[in-house]
Amino acid sequence: MKVAVQQEDLQLLAKTLQEQLLVEVSTAEVFEVKCAVNKDGLMILTQHASDVIVDAQLIFAVIEEVLQSLAPHKKQRVQCFLRVFGEQLPYAKCFLALKQTERWGDGGMEGWGVEEAGEAISYSSSSSALTYSPSIDEAEEEELFDPFADVPNLSALKPGFQVKPILLGAALLGIVVLGGGAYFLTRPCVMSECKEIQNAEEVKTKSPQLMRHAKSEKELLAIQQQLATASTALNIIPSWSPRYQVSKELKASLSGRSEKISQVVMALQTASLATQKVQTPAYSLEELQARQHLWRQAIAPLEAISSSSELYGLVQGKLLNYRVHLHAVNQQIFTEEKWLKKLTAAKAVAVAAEKRQATAKSLNDWQKVQSTWLVVVNTLNTIPRTSAGYQEAQKLLIDYKPKLAVARDRATKERFAVKSYQQALSTANQAKVYQQQNQWQAAATYWDQALQTAKQISEDSLYYTQAQSLIEPYSAALKQAQEKVQVVSSLQQTRTDLDKTCINGIRICTFSVDNAGIIVRLTAEYDQIRQNNLANPYSENSDTAVDVTNHLQILREALAVISDNANVSLFLYDSQGQVIYTRTLGG
Repeated sequence: MKVAVQQEDLQLLAKTLQEQLLVEVSTAEVFEVKCAVNKDGLMILTQHASDVIVDAQLIFAVIEEVLQSLAPHKKQRVQCFLRVFGEQLPYAKCFLALKQTERWGDGGMEGWGVEEAGEAISYSSSSSALTYSPSIDEAEEEELFDPFADVPNLSALKPGFQVKPILLGAALLGIVVLGGGAYFLTRPCVMSECKEIQNAEEVKTKSPQLMRHAKSEKELLAIQQQLATASTALNIIPSWSPRYQVSKELKASLSGRSEKISQVVMALQTASLATQKVQTPAYSLEELQARQHLWRQAIAPLEAISSSSELYGLVQGKLLNYRVHLHAVNQQIFTEEKWLKKLTAAKAVAVAAEKRQATAKSLNDWQKVQSTWLVVVNTLNTIPRTSAGYQEAQKLLIDYKPKLAVARDRATKERFAVKSYQQALSTANQAKVYQQQNQWQAAATYWDQALQTAKQISEDSLYYTQAQSLIEPYSAALKQAQEKVQVVSSLQQTRTDLDKTCINGIRICTFSVDNAGIIVRLTAEYDQIRQNNLANPYSENSDTAVDVTNHLQILREALAVISDNANVSLFLYDSQGQVIYTRTLGG
């Protein structure tokens, strides 16, 4: 189907798309848009520098949005391309099949709604779908892009004017009605000179020059007042006047210029309101978005002013400033959204931390709880005072910091409990080694350390129950070791006492001590002395016999005392192995 569009309309569409990309895409200031017609379809080419990385799908989505905002009256096929400056072939394209919605404007350019899409990567809304293809057949590409060779760059376009001819005509009204003819012929601008038309034509002639030189809203309003006054004055011209048609055309012309001024004035007023608002800090994302909306409202009408318009010079001066402000607000919104995302993420992680804390059953679990709360607190601490989320972040920190402290303390307690439990086991193992070596004093020391270590584990620790299971066997082992120590100590004292008792100038006896009892054997030397004295008690050494007999009695008594102290039985033998004296426990 043949596409009939004027070159001016193609330039207007290209400019509209380029300006919209500037608003929607952060790198759009380096973009250039061209439009052309090929066979029965519209082609849109978007070019950018080679060092700029762009999201092709986003670019095509913006173009789609602009086309949807326009209003077509018949089906249309649109091809969209992305190309790097200086390259012959594009690297991405999309196809749009457009359907009727409604007319746009008074010109020949039409708008579109998307009817269907092809293959490859696609997305859709309630009334549209877009197809994006990352590669293009080279032969087809050369054919498609020939029409763009002669399309001028927007930056090189010269302001122009399209003057529409004013239809001139006059109708002779010959109304001869008795009693009324004089009235009709004497109405303004019927037969007499028409100052209203002369004034309107003068205002029409002068207003373009005034509009070109206007520098402010006040000057535009003054021009608009002149246009309104001249237009209102034309209302007195009756429909039967031969100048009525001229007056209608003049009114339409003056009204059109007044509407253009109204459009610009409204944009200037909106920008003035936006300027007032930026004087104070924004305390919410919604407030920043409202300011963004104001700047867009101010920019959009001015972007619609073509280079051929008398207001183009004024508009372009304002547009640059407004776009700078819009870009600043966009950056603020981007930054604010970043901090709000951090705030949202911190709250989500906090929920995870609380769930993890509720089910923690080991040191590793509590360490994860601690690290999770630490991530939450550190994230909230990064949100600056300038952010709208700062106050909420501070409130959350009041709640989350104590939870981090609890998790840290619990992790520390569990870490100490694990260490203590493992230390108790290790100490007990060492006590067993000493016990096997009959080193009862060392065994008792280690059993006591293991027992005390197990008792140190806190009741609210996950290892408390396991530690409690150690206390009873460790206590029993300690008691046994201590008893062994006492036995060993007692036997050692017994040996010392026996050693002192068995020597009195000569070796009187020998001994051995074990758990079964004390075994004492008189020496042969002592037995010989004792036998000699018993055989000859009245010898010259009779006093010695008495001493030996008394000494044996004293020896038995001393050994009995040692036996009682050691709480073991006593067996006294002579040198020949004959029992001389026995003393059993309790005897």
